[in-house]
Amino acid sequence: MNAKRMPTRPGEPVETSMLSTLDGSDEGLRRGPRTPLHRLGSFLGRGDGDVARVLVLLLIIVIIGLVAPNFISKASWLALSQTATVVALLAIGQTFVIITGGIDLSVGAVMACSAVIGAVVMRTVSADGGDPNLAIIAGLATTLGIGVLAGLINGLVITKLRITPFIVTLGMLSVATGTMNLISGGAEIVGLPPQLGGIGNTPIAGWFTVPVLITILTAIVAGIVLTQTRFGLRTFAIGSNQGAARRVGIGVEWHIVRVYIFAGFLAAVAGFLLTSRFVSASTMAGTGMELSSIAAAVIGGASLMGGRGSVLGTMVGALIMSALQIGLIIAGVASFWQTIAIGIITVVAVYGDQIRIKYSGERS
Repeated sequence: MNAKRMPTRPGEPVETSMLSTLDGSDEGLRRGPRTPLHRLGSFLGRGDGDVARVLVLLLIIVIIGLVAPNFISKASWLALSQTATVVALLAIGQTFVIITGGIDLSVGAVMACSAVIGAVVMRTVSADGGDPNLAIIAGLATTLGIGVLAGLINGLVITKLRITPFIVTLGMLSVATGTMNLISGGAEIVGLPPQLGGIGNTPIAGWFTVPVLITILTAIVAGIVLTQTRFGLRTFAIGSNQGAARRVGIGVEWHIVRVYIFAGFLAAVAGFLLTSRFVSASTMAGTGMELSSIAAAVIGGASLMGGRGSVLGTMVGALIMSALQIGLIIAGVASFWQTIAIGIITVVAVYGDQIRIKYSGERS
């Protein structure tokens, strides 16, 4: 008889035969023959559903390509990858938060606020005759500092005052938006060092830009942290059962604070890269981005109940969102319909994932 193998990684499913032994129900023996739907569900469920998500992404690309042949081109790839960069960075941080059972509605506002304040610092240093590179470094440090500070405040208020993440981050959304408009007067920040555009727009090997490479590198590191480190294991443990995590000695409160700091940091990185792309900072840049980041994470398989999610799935979710956005623009569809389509697809994706889980034999 083969030895039963215990799960060794976060999110790794327990073998069905083992569950049968543990709960004493012998469920596996009573399940009966597997139908083609079960086999299809098992195939699509590989990689925690990532196979299904990649197929959906390819299907969307093919459909949009048939409607708008210009979509399958190098120019479209560059636009899609640049657009996906911001959504992906926000969604990676959002994924960590969601896995702990929380939610961060402030990532879009924090991104815009940190970018605007960082841009004001860059413009001020540059206008005073400072070295352009020094102005960019000062702006970057300010942008990242604002993002970390917002995440720290979110985490401390949630854990120390015992207020739900939804309310706290909704309040931070309002505070960040108001602060940004107070500092900028509600106007776009321009007059930044032209060298900044070299960071956001210089192609590498003709197919990638610096923001895209930074996003890919961030996703790789975040994926390793989530699946291969104690930090990731504790993130899943807190989202699965916070009380049990506390009883086994995990510092739940401090861990949650660090997760929100991470989300704020990535929001600031996204804000700086967006500023470098347009060599300006818009007060409208973060509008609706919190919902896009949540949608990308949910499409990528993250559960709003906590304890489930992956960086790879989130990246695919961000690409699906961006492909829809760019594809519908190329197809000449009005922006209002784009919003409707993205909302419908988000709901359909969650329902489809539930159907896949049902026929793959996984436990949701």
